[in-house]
Amino acid sequence: MVVDEIQKRILAEVADLHGVPEGAYNIRANGKMASRNTTANIDIISKEDGSGINIRIKPGTVNESVHIPVVLSQSGLKELVYNDFYIGEDSDVVIVAGCGIDNCGAQDSEHDGIHRFYVGKNARVKYVEKHYGSGDGTGKRILNPGTEVYMEQGSYMEMEMVQIKGVDSTDRQTKAELAAGASLVVRERLMTHGDQSAISGYQVYLNGEGASADVVSRAVARDTSYQKFDARIIGNAPCSGHMECDSIIMDQAKILAVPQLEANDVDAALIHEAAIGKIAGDQLIKLMSLGLTEAEAEEQIINGFLK
Repeated sequence: MVVDEIQKRILAEVADLHGVPEGAYNIRANGKMASRNTTANIDIISKEDGSGINIRIKPGTVNESVHIPVVLSQSGLKELVYNDFYIGEDSDVVIVAGCGIDNCGAQDSEHDGIHRFYVGKNARVKYVEKHYGSGDGTGKRILNPGTEVYMEQGSYMEMEMVQIKGVDSTDRQTKAELAAGASLVVRERLMTHGDQSAISGYQVYLNGEGASADVVSRAVARDTSYQKFDARIIGNAPCSGHMECDSIIMDQAKILAVPQLEANDVDAALIHEAAIGKIAGDQLIKLMSLGLTEAEAEEQIINGFLK
Protein backbone atom coordinates (compact mmCIF):
# COMPACT_ATOMS: atom_id res chain seq x y z
CA MET A 1 0.00 0.00 0.00
CA VAL A 2 1.27 3.47 -0.88
CA VAL A 3 0.75 5.09 2.52
CA ASP A 4 3.13 6.68 5.02
CA GLU A 5 3.51 5.94 8.73
CA ILE A 6 0.97 8.57 9.83
CA GLN A 7 -1.59 7.18 7.41
CA LYS A 8 -0.90 3.64 8.61
CA ARG A 9 -1.64 4.75 12.17
CA ILE A 10 -4.91 6.34 11.08
CA LEU A 11 -5.90 3.18 9.18
CA ALA A 12 -5.42 1.19 12.37
CA GLU A 13 -7.76 3.59 14.21
CA VAL A 14 -10.59 3.80 11.67
CA ALA A 15 -10.52 0.32 10.12
CA ASP A 16 -8.43 -1.88 12.46
CA LEU A 17 -5.99 -2.39 9.60
CA HIS A 18 -2.38 -3.23 10.46
CA GLY A 19 -1.44 -4.42 7.00
CA VAL A 20 -3.03 -5.36 3.71
CA PRO A 21 -6.63 -6.51 4.40
CA GLU A 22 -8.09 -9.74 3.13
CA GLY A 23 -10.78 -9.63 0.48
CA ALA A 24 -11.83 -6.58 -1.48
CA TYR A 25 -10.60 -3.13 -0.51
CA ASN A 26 -10.10 0.42 -1.71
CA ILE A 27 -7.86 2.67 0.36
CA ARG A 28 -7.95 6.41 -0.35
CA ALA A 29 -5.16 8.67 0.92
CA ASN A 30 -5.01 12.45 0.50
CA GLY A 31 -7.55 12.50 -2.31
CA LYS A 32 -6.09 9.65 -4.35
CA MET A 33 -6.42 5.87 -4.51
CA ALA A 34 -3.53 4.31 -2.58
CA SER A 35 -4.43 0.65 -3.04
CA ARG A 36 -7.23 -1.54 -4.38
CA ASN A 37 -8.12 -5.21 -4.62
CA THR A 38 -11.17 -6.99 -6.01
CA THR A 39 -12.40 -10.57 -5.72
CA ALA A 40 -14.40 -12.92 -7.93
CA ASN A 41 -17.60 -11.80 -6.17
CA ILE A 42 -16.85 -8.17 -5.30
CA ASP A 43 -15.87 -5.58 -7.87
CA ILE A 44 -14.74 -2.01 -7.19
CA ILE A 45 -14.90 0.43 -10.09
CA SER A 46 -13.88 4.09 -10.14
CA LYS A 47 -16.59 6.49 -11.22
CA GLU A 48 -15.94 7.99 -14.64
CA ASP A 49 -15.85 11.52 -13.27
CA GLY A 50 -13.39 10.52 -10.53
CA SER A 51 -15.74 11.49 -7.69
CA GLY A 52 -15.78 8.07 -5.98
CA ILE A 53 -16.31 4.37 -6.54
CA ASN A 54 -19.01 1.80 -7.29
CA ILE A 55 -18.90 -1.44 -5.28
CA ARG A 56 -20.83 -4.34 -6.81
CA ILE A 57 -21.41 -7.50 -4.78
CA LYS A 58 -22.74 -10.51 -6.66
CA PRO A 59 -25.94 -12.26 -5.48
CA GLY A 60 -25.27 -15.10 -3.07
CA THR A 61 -21.90 -13.76 -1.88
CA VAL A 62 -21.31 -14.85 1.73
CA ASN A 63 -18.49 -14.55 4.29
CA GLU A 64 -16.68 -11.80 2.39
CA SER A 65 -15.70 -8.27 3.37
CA VAL A 66 -15.02 -4.89 1.80
CA HIS A 67 -12.73 -2.25 3.34
CA ILE A 68 -12.98 1.31 2.00
CA PRO A 69 -11.19 3.60 4.51
CA VAL A 70 -10.12 7.18 3.80
CA VAL A 71 -7.13 8.95 5.37
CA LEU A 72 -6.13 12.61 5.17
CA SER A 73 -2.76 13.80 6.45
CA GLN A 74 -2.42 16.92 4.30
CA SER A 75 -3.53 20.18 5.91
CA GLY A 76 -5.97 22.21 3.83
CA LEU A 77 -7.26 19.29 1.77
CA LYS A 78 -11.04 19.25 1.15
CA GLU A 79 -12.88 16.59 -0.84
CA LEU A 80 -16.35 15.28 -1.64
CA VAL A 81 -16.65 11.59 -2.56
CA TYR A 82 -19.65 9.50 -3.69
CA ASN A 83 -19.54 5.74 -3.08
CA ASP A 84 -22.39 3.49 -4.27
CA PHE A 85 -22.87 -0.08 -3.01
CA TYR A 86 -24.94 -2.59 -4.97
CA ILE A 87 -25.45 -5.62 -2.73
CA GLY A 88 -26.89 -8.65 -4.50
CA GLU A 89 -29.79 -10.64 -3.10
CA ASP A 90 -29.12 -13.46 -0.63
CA SER A 91 -25.61 -12.16 0.10
CA ASP A 92 -24.10 -11.80 3.59
CA VAL A 93 -21.15 -9.37 3.78
CA VAL A 94 -19.26 -6.98 6.06
CA ILE A 95 -18.38 -3.47 4.87
CA VAL A 96 -15.82 -1.46 6.83
CA ALA A 97 -15.53 2.25 6.05
CA GLY A 98 -14.29 5.14 8.15
CA CYS A 99 -12.24 8.29 7.79
CA GLY A 100 -9.32 9.64 9.77
CA ILE A 101 -7.79 13.11 9.53
CA ASP A 102 -4.37 14.02 10.93
CA ASN A 103 -4.01 17.79 10.68
CA CYS A 104 -0.76 19.35 11.85
CA GLY A 105 -1.18 22.58 9.88
CA ALA A 106 -3.09 25.84 10.09
CA GLN A 107 -5.64 25.15 7.37
CA ASP A 108 -8.87 23.18 7.81
CA SER A 109 -9.01 19.65 6.39
CA GLU A 110 -12.39 18.23 5.37
CA HIS A 111 -13.78 14.98 4.00
CA ASP A 112 -17.43 14.76 2.94
CA GLY A 113 -18.46 11.25 1.93
CA ILE A 114 -21.83 10.22 0.49
CA HIS A 115 -22.52 6.48 0.73
CA ARG A 116 -25.55 4.97 -1.00
CA PHE A 117 -26.53 1.37 -0.30
CA TYR A 118 -28.86 -0.65 -2.49
CA VAL A 119 -29.50 -3.81 -0.47
CA GLY A 120 -31.01 -6.68 -2.45
CA LYS A 121 -33.78 -9.04 -1.44
CA ASN A 122 -32.94 -11.15 1.64
CA ALA A 123 -29.37 -9.79 1.75
CA ARG A 124 -27.59 -9.18 5.06
CA VAL A 125 -25.05 -6.39 5.60
CA LYS A 126 -22.96 -5.29 8.55
CA TYR A 127 -21.60 -1.79 8.00
CA VAL A 128 -18.96 -0.25 10.30
CA GLU A 129 -18.06 3.44 10.00
CA LYS A 130 -15.50 5.02 12.34
CA HIS A 131 -14.31 8.62 12.41
CA TYR A 132 -11.10 9.80 14.04
CA GLY A 133 -9.08 13.00 14.24
CA SER A 134 -5.53 13.75 15.39
CA GLY A 135 -2.71 16.23 14.88
CA ASP A 136 -1.51 19.29 16.80
CA GLY A 137 -2.22 21.93 14.14
CA THR A 138 -4.67 24.79 14.52
CA GLY A 139 -6.58 23.75 11.39
CA LYS A 140 -9.85 21.93 12.00
CA ARG A 141 -10.67 18.31 11.25
CA ILE A 142 -14.11 18.27 9.58
CA LEU A 143 -16.15 15.21 8.57
CA ASN A 144 -19.64 15.38 7.03
CA PRO A 145 -20.86 11.90 6.10
CA GLY A 146 -24.13 11.30 4.32
CA THR A 147 -25.67 7.83 4.13
CA GLU A 148 -28.62 6.63 2.05
CA VAL A 149 -29.98 3.09 2.47
CA TYR A 150 -32.55 1.45 0.19
CA MET A 151 -33.56 -1.99 1.46
CA GLU A 152 -35.53 -4.52 -0.53
CA GLN A 153 -37.89 -7.16 0.84
CA GLY A 154 -36.55 -9.29 3.69
CA SER A 155 -33.14 -7.63 3.81
CA TYR A 156 -31.20 -6.83 7.00
CA MET A 157 -28.62 -4.14 7.72
CA GLU A 158 -26.69 -3.41 10.90
CA MET A 159 -24.88 -0.07 11.08
CA GLU A 160 -22.18 0.70 13.66
CA MET A 161 -21.38 4.43 13.66
CA VAL A 162 -18.49 5.48 15.91
CA GLN A 163 -16.78 8.80 16.63
CA ILE A 164 -14.97 9.14 19.92
CA LYS A 165 -11.93 11.35 19.40
CA GLY A 166 -10.47 14.33 17.64
CA VAL A 167 -13.13 15.47 15.12
CA ASP A 168 -13.79 19.20 15.43
CA SER A 169 -17.02 19.35 13.43
CA THR A 170 -19.32 16.71 11.99
CA ASP A 171 -22.77 16.66 10.47
CA ARG A 172 -23.89 13.06 9.92
CA GLN A 173 -27.13 12.63 7.97
CA THR A 174 -28.64 9.19 7.40
CA LYS A 175 -31.75 8.29 5.40
CA ALA A 176 -33.21 4.79 5.03
CA GLU A 177 -36.19 3.36 3.14
CA LEU A 178 -37.34 -0.15 4.04
CA ALA A 179 -39.55 -2.50 2.03
CA ALA A 180 -41.68 -5.31 3.47
CA GLY A 181 -39.91 -7.45 6.05
CA ALA A 182 -36.69 -5.42 5.94
CA SER A 183 -34.89 -4.70 9.20
CA LEU A 184 -32.45 -1.90 10.10
CA VAL A 185 -30.36 -1.76 13.29
CA VAL A 186 -28.26 1.33 14.09
CA ARG A 187 -25.79 1.63 16.96
CA GLU A 188 -24.19 5.07 17.29
CA ARG A 189 -21.39 5.92 19.74
CA LEU A 190 -20.20 9.50 19.97
CA MET A 191 -17.97 11.62 22.20
CA THR A 192 -17.15 15.31 21.84
CA HIS A 193 -14.77 17.49 23.82
CA GLY A 194 -13.23 20.95 23.70
CA ASP A 195 -15.38 23.19 21.49
CA GLN A 196 -16.30 20.42 19.06
CA SER A 197 -19.71 20.19 17.40
CA ALA A 198 -21.54 17.04 16.30
CA ILE A 199 -24.92 16.70 14.61
CA SER A 200 -26.56 13.32 13.98
CA GLY A 201 -29.67 13.17 11.83
CA TYR A 202 -31.68 10.04 10.97
CA GLN A 203 -34.77 9.62 8.82
CA VAL A 204 -36.09 6.07 8.59
CA TYR A 205 -39.10 5.27 6.38
CA LEU A 206 -40.82 1.97 7.16
CA ASN A 207 -42.72 1.53 3.91
CA GLY A 208 -43.52 -2.18 3.82
CA GLU A 209 -45.51 -4.54 6.01
CA GLY A 210 -43.33 -6.08 8.74
CA ALA A 211 -40.48 -3.60 8.29
CA SER A 212 -38.62 -2.73 11.50
CA ALA A 213 -35.99 -0.31 12.76
CA ASP A 214 -34.02 -0.05 15.99
CA VAL A 215 -31.94 3.17 16.28
CA VAL A 216 -29.88 3.60 19.45
CA SER A 217 -27.43 6.45 20.14
CA ARG A 218 -25.09 6.73 23.12
CA ALA A 219 -23.17 9.96 23.46
CA VAL A 220 -20.91 11.86 25.84
CA ALA A 221 -20.43 15.64 25.61
CA ARG A 222 -17.52 17.17 27.54
CA ASP A 223 -15.97 20.63 28.06
CA THR A 224 -17.86 23.23 25.95
CA SER A 225 -18.81 20.91 23.09
CA TYR A 226 -22.23 20.75 21.44
CA GLN A 227 -24.28 17.80 20.22
CA LYS A 228 -27.61 17.49 18.43
CA PHE A 229 -29.48 14.23 17.88
CA ASP A 230 -32.33 14.71 15.42
CA ALA A 231 -34.03 11.45 14.46
CA ARG A 232 -37.34 10.56 12.89
CA ILE A 233 -39.02 7.21 12.23
CA ILE A 234 -41.94 7.25 9.79
CA GLY A 235 -44.27 4.25 9.79
CA ASN A 236 -46.14 4.01 6.49
CA ALA A 237 -47.33 0.41 6.92
CA PRO A 238 -47.89 -2.19 9.65
CA CYS A 239 -44.40 -2.05 11.13
CA SER A 240 -42.36 -1.59 14.32
CA GLY A 241 -39.82 1.08 15.18
CA HIS A 242 -37.75 1.91 18.25
CA MET A 243 -35.50 4.90 18.86
CA GLU A 244 -33.31 5.59 21.88
CA CYS A 245 -30.98 8.50 22.70
CA ASP A 246 -28.98 8.20 25.92
CA SER A 247 -26.45 10.96 26.68
CA ILE A 248 -24.02 11.96 29.42
CA ILE A 249 -23.43 15.70 29.75
CA MET A 250 -20.34 17.08 31.51
CA ASP A 251 -18.67 20.41 32.28
CA GLN A 252 -20.27 23.24 30.22
CA ALA A 253 -21.38 21.12 27.28
CA LYS A 254 -24.77 21.35 25.57
CA ILE A 255 -26.96 18.60 24.13
CA LEU A 256 -30.18 18.82 22.12
CA ALA A 257 -32.19 15.62 21.55
CA VAL A 258 -35.08 15.73 19.05
CA PRO A 259 -36.66 12.27 18.68
CA GLN A 260 -39.67 12.17 16.35
CA LEU A 261 -42.22 9.51 15.46
CA GLU A 262 -44.75 9.65 12.64
CA ALA A 263 -47.40 6.95 12.20
CA ASN A 264 -49.31 6.88 8.92
CA ASP A 265 -50.83 3.43 9.47
CA VAL A 266 -53.04 2.23 12.31
CA ASP A 267 -50.77 -0.79 12.80
CA ALA A 268 -47.51 1.15 12.98
CA ALA A 269 -46.02 0.53 16.46
CA LEU A 270 -43.40 3.17 17.24
CA ILE A 271 -41.52 3.93 20.48
CA HIS A 272 -38.90 6.51 21.43
CA GLU A 273 -36.79 7.05 24.56
CA ALA A 274 -34.49 9.96 25.36
CA ALA A 275 -32.38 10.68 28.43
CA ILE A 276 -29.72 13.30 29.19
CA GLY A 277 -27.95 13.48 32.53
CA LYS A 278 -24.66 13.76 34.35
CA ILE A 279 -22.64 10.93 35.82
CA ALA A 280 -24.28 9.73 39.02
CA GLY A 281 -22.43 10.65 42.18
CA ASP A 282 -22.87 7.21 43.73
CA GLN A 283 -21.13 5.63 40.75
CA LEU A 284 -18.11 7.90 41.24
CA ILE A 285 -18.02 7.25 44.99
CA LYS A 286 -18.15 3.49 44.49
CA LEU A 287 -15.23 3.46 42.05
CA MET A 288 -13.20 5.94 44.12
CA SER A 289 -13.67 3.69 47.14
CA LEU A 290 -11.80 1.05 45.15
CA GLY A 291 -8.77 3.32 44.84
CA LEU A 292 -9.45 5.25 41.63
CA THR A 293 -9.11 9.02 41.41
CA GLU A 294 -12.19 11.00 40.40
CA ALA A 295 -10.81 11.45 36.86
CA GLU A 296 -10.03 7.74 36.57
CA ALA A 297 -13.50 6.86 37.82
CA GLU A 298 -15.10 9.17 35.24
CA GLU A 299 -13.10 7.56 32.44
CA GLN A 300 -14.12 4.07 33.55
CA ILE A 301 -17.80 5.04 33.56
CA ILE A 302 -17.58 6.73 30.15
CA ASN A 303 -15.71 3.80 28.58
CA GLY A 304 -18.33 1.36 29.85
CA PHE A 305 -21.18 3.61 28.69
CA LEU A 306 -19.80 3.87 25.14
CA LYS A 307 -19.10 0.15 24.67
